[in-house]
Amino acid sequence: MPGVPVELPFNNTLGETVPPDTPHAVSVSLPTWRSNVGYEEGEQWVLEKMQCGYPRFFIHKIIQRLARTIVEQHGAPDQDLAMLFPTITCAKRCVAFISHNNPSLEQSRLCILEFVPVESNASQFVQPHLCAVLYPKELWPTAKAFWQHTGEGIQSRRAEFCLQALESKTMVLSTPQSSIITPIAKGPRRYQRLSTDKTLSKGSTTHTNGNTPERNGVAVPDSAQFVEERFGRNLDVTFASQAKLAVRKRIAGSLTSQAELPDSLNDATDLSRQRSRDVPGFSVDDVFLYPCGMNAIFHAHLALRLAVREDKSVMYGFPYVDTLKVLEKFGAGAEFYGHGNAADLDHLEKRLENGERFLSLFCEFPGNPLLKTPDLKRIRSLADKYDFAVVIDETIGNFLNVHVLPYADILVSSLTKIFSGDSNVMGGCMIVNPRSQYYNRIKEHFNEHYEDNQFEGDSVYLERNSRDFVGRIQRINHNAELIADILRSHSAVKHVNYPKYSDTKAFYDACRLPDGGYGGLLSAVFHRVEDAAVFYDHLDTQKGPSLGTNFTLSSPFVLLAHYTELDWAAQFGCEVSLVRFSVGLEDADRLRTVFGNALAAIPS
Repeated sequence: MPGVPVELPFNNTLGETVPPDTPHAVSVSLPTWRSNVGYEEGEQWVLEKMQCGYPRFFIHKIIQRLARTIVEQHGAPDQDLAMLFPTITCAKRCVAFISHNNPSLEQSRLCILEFVPVESNASQFVQPHLCAVLYPKELWPTAKAFWQHTGEGIQSRRAEFCLQALESKTMVLSTPQSSIITPIAKGPRRYQRLSTDKTLSKGSTTHTNGNTPERNGVAVPDSAQFVEERFGRNLDVTFASQAKLAVRKRIAGSLTSQAELPDSLNDATDLSRQRSRDVPGFSVDDVFLYPCGMNAIFHAHLALRLAVREDKSVMYGFPYVDTLKVLEKFGAGAEFYGHGNAADLDHLEKRLENGERFLSLFCEFPGNPLLKTPDLKRIRSLADKYDFAVVIDETIGNFLNVHVLPYADILVSSLTKIFSGDSNVMGGCMIVNPRSQYYNRIKEHFNEHYEDNQFEGDSVYLERNSRDFVGRIQRINHNAELIADILRSHSAVKHVNYPKYSDTKAFYDACRLPDGGYGGLLSAVFHRVEDAAVFYDHLDTQKGPSLGTNFTLSSPFVLLAHYTELDWAAQFGCEVSLVRFSVGLEDADRLRTVFGNALAAIPS
C-alpha cells in the first residue's frame, strides 16, 4: 500500500472521536491513507491512539470496563472475558452461536449472568438491567463475530448507566453462575404494545407553558444537558417512552414537528410527508425500534426464519459487509448475487423456474458503496410469483427521498446515520408492510418474541437529533450533487458512483418522491491508488467510518471494510482506490474549495 504516516495541520487527530470530544461518538478519526492501512494491519502507532471506533467493530471503552468489572467479580478461573447484552434472550443467542461454532467446547466453560436492579418494584425511572456471557479468551473471535454481525450487544450509554449502578450497588447479580446453552426457538411473551396514546401517565410530568416541563413544581428543561446531568435513576420512564413514540412516528412519516416533547406528539399529522409510507393499512404500530441498524437486519432475518420457514436467502447487490455475514452464518445460508444487475436476476429467475425455493431476498436502496439501485419492480414480481420475502435496506436513500415500502415485505434502516446526523447515538428500525402476505405471521411472531432493546437514553438522543431531519435532507442532497460534479470533472477520477449518474438511475427515479433527491452518499474511484491516497491525505474533512453525518465524512471504504479480501471485492467493482463521501451541511462554497484543493494536490 502506498504512503507513509503523514501529519497535516488540519487532520492531526488520529484516533480521536468524530465529532471531537463526544463520549458516545460512533466514528473515529483515521486522517491519512496510511493510518487506515495501519489500523487494518494492527500497527501500534494507530491502535494505541484509538479512543473509540465504530461501535460494532470497536467495543466502546466504557463497555470494556464494565465487562472487566463483571469478570473480576464473578468470573471463574477459565472465564477470562465477557460479552454484554440487554436481555437473557440475546445472551442465549450468543451462547448458542459460540457453541455451534465450537462443537468440542465444554459447555461448563460458558456462563450467563443476569444483573437486575435492587428495587424490584415498578418505578417511574429507568432501571438498570443487563446480561453477561462469560467465556474463555480463546473464544474471543467467535464472540466478537456475534457482536459485530448481529448488533445484539449493549450500547455505550447503557454500559455507562449500568456501570454506575453496579458500582453504587443499585444493580446486583440475580442468578448464580450456570451453563445456559439452549438455542432459542420460541420465547416468552415479552412484546409490549407500544401505544399511540398521546396522553401522559398520571403523576409524571406536567407542562405549564407548553414548552418547559415541571416535575414536583420544579422546571425541567427538555435539553441534552438535562439528559446528561440527570441520567441514571433520574431518567423518567414517561419521558423516554414519549421519545420512543416520537421517533417511531417520525419514521412513519406522521411527525415532522420540531417542538419539545410531549407537545410535538399532539401536533396534527403532516400528511404531505406521509407519501413515503403511502400503503393502505400502514400505521405507527408497524414500526419497531432496535439498538442499531444491523440488529434490525438480524431480526428481520430471524423473524422470517421463525415465522415463515427455514430456507436459503439471497443477497442481491454488493452489500454492507455484515448483512451478507448474517445471511450466511445464521440459518440455511445465502446465495450472493454481488453485481446486482439484470444478468443476476435472469440467473435467479431460472433457478426459481427450476423449482429452487428461497426464504428472502435482501437488497439495499441504493447500495453501499457503489450506489447502484436494484430493479425493485422486477424483484417484487419474482417474489410474488415464487413466494419469497423482500427485505429492503433504505438507509442510504432515506424515506424523504424515495418511496420503497410498496415493494418490500420488510424495510430496515439504520437510525445511526442521517436520521440522527449527529454521530453520537446508535439506533435502528424495522417496518413491516401491512400488505405483505407474511404480515400476520410476522406480527404474531413479534407478539411472542419482540423485545424493545433500544436503551431509553439512546432513544432520547435519537428523538432530539431527528427533530430537524426533514430540514436537513434537501441541503445534503444539493451538496452531494455538487461534489459529484466536481469529482467527475477531474482526470484522475476514473468514475463517480452516485445514483444520479448510475446506469441504474431509472430504477432509482421510479421510486423517487417528487421533491426527493439522490441522497448524501457517493464514492469516487481513482485511476491509481497513489492518487487516491494523495487526494485523501489532503482532503480537509472529517475522516472515519460511518455515514449520514451532518458534517462531511470521508473514508477509503473498500480499504477499510474489505482489507483482507480486496481481490474478491474488486471483482464486483469495489476497487481499493475507492474513496467514499458522506456529504454534510457545510456551505457549498466551502465544500467546493475543500474538494478542489485535494484534487489539485494530485500530481499531474
